[in-house]
Amino acid sequence: MEATLFTTLPPPSSTTISLKSHFHNPLLLHPTTLHHRKPTRTPLTIRCAISRTKKEETVETVKQQLEGCHLIAGINYKGFTVQQFQQLRTTFPDSTKLIVAKNTLVIKAIEGTPWEPLKPCMKGMNAWLFVHSEEIPAAIKPYRTFQKEKKLEENDFSGAVFEGKYYPPEEFKVLENLPTRAEVYAKLLGSLKGPATSVVGTLQAPARNLVMTLKAYVNKLEEEGGAGQ
Repeated sequence: MEATLFTTLPPPSSTTISLKSHFHNPLLLHPTTLHHRKPTRTPLTIRCAISRTKKEETVETVKQQLEGCHLIAGINYKGFTVQQFQQLRTTFPDSTKLIVAKNTLVIKAIEGTPWEPLKPCMKGMNAWLFVHSEEIPAAIKPYRTFQKEKKLEENDFSGAVFEGKYYPPEEFKVLENLPTRAEVYAKLLGSLKGPATSVVGTLQAPARNLVMTLKAYVNKLEEEGGAGQ
């Protein structure tokens, strides 16, 4: 009798064998690897060096603006959009520069200078207006117009220094109403040509107006003297 041998094969597995589960491709990153991998960060020492360099550059920029400056004013720009700030820059004359700098850096730049009285307005977020012209009202007016058009009543001047004196926001009308160079010339020449009472009236004007008047007259005489040589 012949014996028939039966080989019992195991039932097919329901689990599909994947090559991916047996062979690791070094070019493929496992999801868990992506999840746990930490982002590359700049070393702390390098970040500190960059930050220190930027601060030094800002202080130097402010110091450069102090040269030949007649007035420095702070503007509270909290809430300004980038577009608003860009628009504001274009409204000022070429003799006026608008710079954003931290209060601490501005304090460092003005230490030991006639601009130290500016310190009381070193609060909040300030943009700094550097006026390199004697035409103070013309330098301030663009922001007043911009402030009114954009309805930025809360973004007022935070303070200013002019001729060594600090002006808080509530005293800015004094700066905005200073006479122009042309007005000073006209007033002085009118006084010199008129009766003595006119001259007396000019001399009895506020001291600051008188100083500006005499200064303008001296400059005019020097210019005329230089032209005559």
